[in-house]
Amino acid sequence: MLRFLASVTEAKAVVEIGTGTGVSGTWLLRGMRPDGVLTTVDTEAEHQRLAKKTFTEAGIPSQRARLINGAALDVLPRLTDGHYDLVFCDGDKTEYSDYLTEALRLLKPGGVVVFDNALWHDRVADPAQRDAETVAVRELGKTIRESEELLPLLVPMSDGILVARKQ
Repeated sequence: MLRFLASVTEAKAVVEIGTGTGVSGTWLLRGMRPDGVLTTVDTEAEHQRLAKKTFTEAGIPSQRARLINGAALDVLPRLTDGHYDLVFCDGDKTEYSDYLTEALRLLKPGGVVVFDNALWHDRVADPAQRDAETVAVRELGKTIRESEELLPLLVPMSDGILVARKQ
């Protein structure tokens, strides 16, 4: 799905929040234009080391991935407004609302923001679930659904993918 989204948006510049081991970044890079650059942010240096290895093993040139160590909400404000085609969020669920605010600033018109874990282990649809992560993901969905600036799509794949196009 990430490869598809990067491809249909003809992404040249992508931000990923939550590098992990580089699996999602690899799929994003495979869908991006050949001259595209992925900027990926993670607080764990070990994640970024593993992601570099994953990218290398996938045959991705090192200049196509910019890995930044740090908290997303510290790093994102330093990125260029209106420069990015796609923002993929898979970080701290309690910060999803703030990621959306930053993504809207970072995205070009027509750009796409993607949130992983939009169903959050099937907890989002259950109003009895009130833990911080579930509430944050639930509120994000409501905010995106009610926004006139966004065209949303909830994909019930895996743990849910919430995609929204900036109008």
